[in-house]
Amino acid sequence: MRTRPPRLLAAALLAALTAATFPAASTAEAAEYERVLNGTFASGSADPWWSSAGVTNRVTGGELCAAVTGGTTNPWDALVGQNGVPFESDQSYTLSFDAHATTAQTVAAAAGESVSPYRGIARQEFALTTAKQHYTFTFTSTLDFPDAGNGQVAFQLGGQASDNTICVDNVSLIGGVKPPGGVPPTPTKKINVDQVGYVPGLPKHATVVSTATTPQPWTLKNSAGTTVATGQTTPKGADATSGDSVHLIDFSSFDTAGTGYTLVVGADSSFPFDISADGIKRLRYDSLAFFYHQRSGTPIDAQYVGDQYARPAGHVNVAPNQGDNNVPCRADLACGYTLDVRGGWYDAGDHGKYVVNGGIAAWQLLNSYERASRIGDASVFRDGTLAIPEKTNGVPDLLDEARWEVDFLLKMQAPDGMAHHKIHDAAWTALPTRPELDDQARRLSATSTAATLNLAAVAAQASRLWRGIDAAYSAKLLAAARKAYTAAKANPAKLADPNDNVGGGAYDDKTVSDEFYWAAAELYATTGDNAYRTDVTASPHYKAASLTRAGFYWGGTAPMGDITLALAPNGLPAADVTAIKSAFATVADQHLSAMAGMGYATPYDNSVDGYVWGSNSGVLNNAQVLALAHDFTGAAKYRDGVFEALHYLLGRNPLSTSYVAGYGDQAVQNVHHRFWARQNDPTLPIAPPGSLSGGPNSGLQDPVVQRLLPGCPQQKCWVDDIGAYSVNEVAVNWNSALAWVTGWAAEKSGKPPVPVSDCEVVYSAGKWYDGLSAQVKLTNTGTTPWTAWKLAFALPGTQRVTSGWSATWSQTGRDVTATNMSWNGQVEPGKSVHIGFNGSGTGADPTAFTVNGKSCKIG
Repeated sequence: MRTRPPRLLAAALLAALTAATFPAASTAEAAEYERVLNGTFASGSADPWWSSAGVTNRVTGGELCAAVTGGTTNPWDALVGQNGVPFESDQSYTLSFDAHATTAQTVAAAAGESVSPYRGIARQEFALTTAKQHYTFTFTSTLDFPDAGNGQVAFQLGGQASDNTICVDNVSLIGGVKPPGGVPPTPTKKINVDQVGYVPGLPKHATVVSTATTPQPWTLKNSAGTTVATGQTTPKGADATSGDSVHLIDFSSFDTAGTGYTLVVGADSSFPFDISADGIKRLRYDSLAFFYHQRSGTPIDAQYVGDQYARPAGHVNVAPNQGDNNVPCRADLACGYTLDVRGGWYDAGDHGKYVVNGGIAAWQLLNSYERASRIGDASVFRDGTLAIPEKTNGVPDLLDEARWEVDFLLKMQAPDGMAHHKIHDAAWTALPTRPELDDQARRLSATSTAATLNLAAVAAQASRLWRGIDAAYSAKLLAAARKAYTAAKANPAKLADPNDNVGGGAYDDKTVSDEFYWAAAELYATTGDNAYRTDVTASPHYKAASLTRAGFYWGGTAPMGDITLALAPNGLPAADVTAIKSAFATVADQHLSAMAGMGYATPYDNSVDGYVWGSNSGVLNNAQVLALAHDFTGAAKYRDGVFEALHYLLGRNPLSTSYVAGYGDQAVQNVHHRFWARQNDPTLPIAPPGSLSGGPNSGLQDPVVQRLLPGCPQQKCWVDDIGAYSVNEVAVNWNSALAWVTGWAAEKSGKPPVPVSDCEVVYSAGKWYDGLSAQVKLTNTGTTPWTAWKLAFALPGTQRVTSGWSATWSQTGRDVTATNMSWNGQVEPGKSVHIGFNGSGTGADPTAFTVNGKSCKIG
């Protein structure tokens, strides 16, 4: 959970209000609307109550207790408050609360404005004693903030020479005649498009909000306002997930590259968009730039991010930081040692660093590189492609960025081989707080099996990728991975404490068999050791048994093991690898089937839990499944599904909003972050381009959305507010998903890469009326053996494969694949394998072939 930002009442104004008598209550009868949130603290959380400098909030025994540092001059020098409180002018309000103090003290309660000019509404002093008492007073508002805008309630606790602790409970503000809430500040369009652009040559769809039951005429206009295409919408009717009645527009037939296009239906028009691959190619790199911004323990230099995002190093033992170089365990753990855990990425909008979140994020970046190096184009991540300090060290920049986190994971390994689950502040950090100004003590949480297996998996994966770059580092990684895996097997059920949620999220995980499978898969792919192979094949997750439309995430990691086993050469039976790849196509088909019925097509399964915290990362992880299905089969429908997911995230959604900062005319700005916090401090920046918002969360798990969005349709449970942490936070494992998918999509945009050919195909077919029998010879013309192979090509005309030999044959549309059998997957350089098939239909011979994703010469 995250803390609500303090917007403090101006000291000058409060001085003028000292001991003021409240105006008489209005004679008009007020409705019984509760105006403050979480006044009973029954959940154990203080949110959205904030505290000023010198005050630390903690919920103890069902009360909010504020530890106040003495030595302040004025009452308003120490504050506890809540923002976003709705007030209506000329309406009566009654504020009541229970309170007591360790030492008897006079405090004040104040109501007013949370932003400049900080106008006051009312203030009254109360003499607290050591015994809990009930206090109440009534006043009339002179200001109007009806829609939870800039109203504030605060307790003034300062002006005392000595330290003290003041506890409050049952805080209530009753009054007003309008219900709290109001319309979220996110204007919507009736025509929703990808505000960044549509790639030429690919499908182009938009969604229209309309209750009409018949097709409506649409017009596509260029930047000059000239009509360049027209058509009719397709009515789809009610869309339950968005709450909209919708039509669809398909303008795929128009394919002229350009900028500033708009779609028009009647009097309504869309946001402008491009027909171009440029936007997605830029996003490939901006999504990766996010990670440099999130680095801990190093200055973020203006030469890489610009002046507004530059900052000194955080948590490096420079005052007021207490630093990460000598961090002890939590006091109740008494582990007997400290660790130097400088570095790594800040996980999200706070200053915590988590192994299970960092693990999947680092894995996803590394997997993006491994996939590109095996079946794509890894040159796009070469040295010099990212704006980072390591851009001239001779190592691919994507690997450099991932290493910043991998090295941190190694530092989290305890002497016994286990890994600590997380490290963060002892209490929740105030919002905003620049990392270098964080003065809280840092603490290690306990080691856990899940964290240890994350370390084992990522270190083994990284060892594989660094083997040809830095042999010594590769060996170090593998040693750490082996040690971690051994320690996890010795401690197979050391689960993270679900109650360890003070100062950082708990990230508890009740099932770790998936992490065991993932780690064993990575270790086996790297080493080939039989012990790891046995653990892989004996796992209940083997052969993608856990891959469903629900996808994968930090707490469900088994499909990541499947991805590695499908991509990295290994000694598993070819039929088993084929089964894993087939599972990706099966689940991808389920996504496409569901997407066909959606008003805003997106690969997301909301059938059980609705839209959950970080739903946008779920969309992207499922888009990765679609992308891999395309890699494994060559079928265009899966590629198109990936782009549909990106269209949803970039504006084709019911909120007409791009969830990626800096991309689109209406893009997220006010993410929940302690440095990118312009919404509550104009000297700080908004989110940098390429940062992904968590997205809709129908659970409404923070007070801002609870107030603003009660009863929202699932896809509309989002608001661009810094305090709305359950919908608008950022996280490394969300941006890693964005980086993986946009890297893949950029590769598929425009001209495909042309890998160096290491194969030759000779194709010959005997044909007769409505039939053929084809012989195919594959030759390894490269310098390294093939341990497995997949041939892909397209059959022109009406030709269909009906049976085949010496390979596992499949066909989707015109796209045909042939995958090796268990006995002919090994093909040495210069050697050939002969396969063939019988088919029906007529047509010309194929004109292009790939083996393992690489174009082949035709013999």
